[in-house]
Amino acid sequence: MKIEFTKMNGLKNDFVVIKGPQSLDTDQIQQLCDRKSGIGADGLLIVTPVDDSHVQMKYYNADGSVAEMCGNGLRCVARFAVENKLVKSGDFIVNTDAGPLRVTCNESDFKQIEVQVGRLVIEAGSLNLLGFDFIQVNVGNPHVVVFVDDVSTAPVKEIGPKVEVDKHFPNKTNVEFVESISEHEIRMRVWERGVGETQACATGMVVAAGAAVKSKKASYPVRVTVPGGSAKVWLDDDSFVRMIGPAEIEFKDSLEF
Repeated sequence: MKIEFTKMNGLKNDFVVIKGPQSLDTDQIQQLCDRKSGIGADGLLIVTPVDDSHVQMKYYNADGSVAEMCGNGLRCVARFAVENKLVKSGDFIVNTDAGPLRVTCNESDFKQIEVQVGRLVIEAGSLNLLGFDFIQVNVGNPHVVVFVDDVSTAPVKEIGPKVEVDKHFPNKTNVEFVESISEHEIRMRVWERGVGETQACATGMVVAAGAAVKSKKASYPVRVTVPGGSAKVWLDDDSFVRMIGPAEIEFKDSLEF
C-alpha cells in the first residue's frame, strides 16, 4: 500500500497528514509516527472531504490510540484542506470526534489560522495526586492542570506519565504544568496522553488558559507560551475557546507499507 502524506506542525507539535478516506491499523500508525524507523510525528491526521464547506478530521496519537480532538492538528487540517482545494479559503467547518468546529484559514496567511477549540468544562475543586493539586478540565478531550512556580523545572517527565494513567481517568488524560507570568500571559509544558512530552498541545493551551482565568491567575485574552512557540487564546461570544496561530508544512512524500 502506498500512502502520500504531508508532514506538518503547529508550534512544533508535529503530524503526518493524509487525505481520506483511509483506514490504517494500530501497527501502521505506530510505524508512521516512529521517529527512528518511520516518518516521525506526535500523531496522524486523516482529512476527508465532506462538501465544499466541511471536512472530517480523524486524529490518532503516536501510539495508535484515537484522540477526540487536537487543536494544533486542527490548524494543520485547516491548511491542508485549503491547500489541497478540499474547501474554499476562508471560513469552514471541521467535523471532529469532539463535534463540529469552525475555522478561518486564508491561503494568504497560514501563520494566522483561527480555530474554535471547544467549550471548557472545569470541575469544581481540585484533585490531589502525588502531592500536587490538579484542576480537571475537558474541552472535548480530558486534561488536568497544575500550577507551578517555575515551569522550566516542573517534573513533567516524572509526574506526567503517572497521572496520565491514574485510576481516576479511565481513558487516560493529558497533563499540563502551568506558570503564571502576568495577567495576560502564562507558560506551559505538557505531557500528552498517548505521546509523552511534546513541544505544544493546543487543547492543553486553551484548558491551561481557562484554568488560569478560573483561578484568577490570568484574564482573557491569554498569551500561552510553550516550548514550540506561543499563541493567543480567548473566549468568543458563543462561549467557545478560540486560538489563533500557525500551521507549517515541513515536507511532502509517499511511503510504501
